[in-house]
Amino acid sequence: MRADAVRGHLDGLLLAVLESGPLHGYAIIAAVQERSGGALELRTGTIYPALNRLERLGLLRSSRTSTGQRERRCYELTDSGRRGLATERSAWREFTTVIGAILDPGEAT
Repeated sequence: MRADAVRGHLDGLLLAVLESGPLHGYAIIAAVQERSGGALELRTGTIYPALNRLERLGLLRSSRTSTGQRERRCYELTDSGRRGLATERSAWREFTTVIGAILDPGEAT
């Protein structure tokens, strides 16, 4: 899959993997990779700026946790983030319906 395939959908991907509960950055990357069957590999240079932006927008909140001697920042959805995820899902369904009608015109939905 092309590296730019997630462009425009990164926020939705991040919100979706955080729906089940708080995760730290590397766990978010692993969750996206696992849920995509290995097709998507996000880089830390992509994910952390996006997480920080989503936090500034109030869609996520973060807290610091310690694991042994290592401190990690865990991210979780806010109520606004849950609403944002619902909006992202709705937009995705609309997008795939429209694009599908063009790419696969014989497939009626």
